Amino acid sequence: MLSLSGNQYSNCDGVSRRNFLQLGAPLLGLGLSDLFQARANAAEKVRPKSNKSLIVFWTHGGMSQQDTYDMKPHAPAEYRGMYRPVSTSVPDIHVTERFPRQAKVMHHISQVRSVHHENGIHAPSAHWMQTGYFGPTLARNAPQKPSFGSVIARTIGAHSEHMPPYVTIPKSEAFGYQGAVYLGKSYNPFEVGTDPNSKNFKIPNLALPDGLTLKSVESRRELLKQFDTLNREVDQSGVIEGLDTFKQQALEMVTGERVRKAFDLNSEDNRLRDQYGRHQYGQSALLARRLVEAGSSCVTINTGYWDHHNDIEKGLETHLPPLDQAMATLIEDLEARGMLDDVMIFCAGEFGRTPMINGHAGRDHWSNCFTVMFAGGGIKGGRVVGASEKFGGAVVERKTTPLDLLATIYQKMGISLETHFDDASGRPTSIVGTGKPVHELF
Repeated sequence: MLSLSGNQYSNCDGVSRRNFLQLGAPLLGLGLSDLFQARANAAEKVRPKSNKSLIVFWTHGGMSQQDTYDMKPHAPAEYRGMYRPVSTSVPDIHVTERFPRQAKVMHHISQVRSVHHENGIHAPSAHWMQTGYFGPTLARNAPQKPSFGSVIARTIGAHSEHMPPYVTIPKSEAFGYQGAVYLGKSYNPFEVGTDPNSKNFKIPNLALPDGLTLKSVESRRELLKQFDTLNREVDQSGVIEGLDTFKQQALEMVTGERVRKAFDLNSEDNRLRDQYGRHQYGQSALLARRLVEAGSSCVTINTGYWDHHNDIEKGLETHLPPLDQAMATLIEDLEARGMLDDVMIFCAGEFGRTPMINGHAGRDHWSNCFTVMFAGGGIKGGRVVGASEKFGGAVVERKTTPLDLLATIYQKMGISLETHFDDASGRPTSIVGTGKPVHELF
């Protein structure tokens, strides 16, 4: 997490001269200016020429495939659940009645209904789905591989100068598996830090310290007055010229017009904000669109907890309608702006839910067979890849692994599947291992 909230300040402005030049509290040992230095030092000599971006809806806890995308209307009641399927814009593809908006744009959406891995515990499964690799256990749950968001940040970087390449909304997921690990701290996600639907939404991580205004900081001579450690030579030549390149980039991220505009939801037409939905899902999706439009290459929306062991209908009613509204509006908005071919949308969690409803009217963890969703970014819409058996308990067609999903994302974003990075022990490690892209989506 990048944080510009500072340490103890020593003057009446609420900021010390040194801390302001550092521009923020350490990021696990890195200030924001160090982040740019590390990012430049670690960057590949030649980045792929990619204009692709990724927006992720991460359904932490595990979305029920039987109640959403892979419905079983002819199964007994204890399997099929409480929702009815509805027709979509694609013949023969049906989704839950709680997804009426997605049903209308199903020609842009494709599903992989045959995802499989071999763990039913939250932490290891979250690691598996977000890194492609099994790793942590309950006894040893530290992240061991970098997340796909960090791989994208490292290989592609931001599409525009000063924008953070990888952002999580509102914060990164609790297990810590959305980070960079051995890729380096500078490729950890930038955490928005607060709900975009909250009143007077602003980014704590981009807030100026107390006592400073954007107007005063943007004025070079006013800025110099904050620093009695800077000599007058800098004053005469201008502060930007006096700062080294990486401190200049850090200053631009805090005060720059592009970054601040990207995070300013109030500049959006209220009618569009209403279309997305005045809830965390909707305003997060709108913010994600603004961020990729401004130059971020990966934005992950952490949607809340889907672990519905009890009374699943009540739990899903809090999630499905706002997710449907946010996702469908995002697709429509990207298409209207001519961005849909360049922005991929991915919706997934660590696993699915059990085919049979339990004695508490809920569904438990199930990794044997579950569904993920793709749209945009060059993905062919209106397709269903793979199939589950009649009760949804096992894959009967086109078994797909987490590494296959990541290989799909990387290839469509223009990242070489031959890419390796040295792990913590110095051993070259593939970003996709044995994974193969799901070419049926291309």
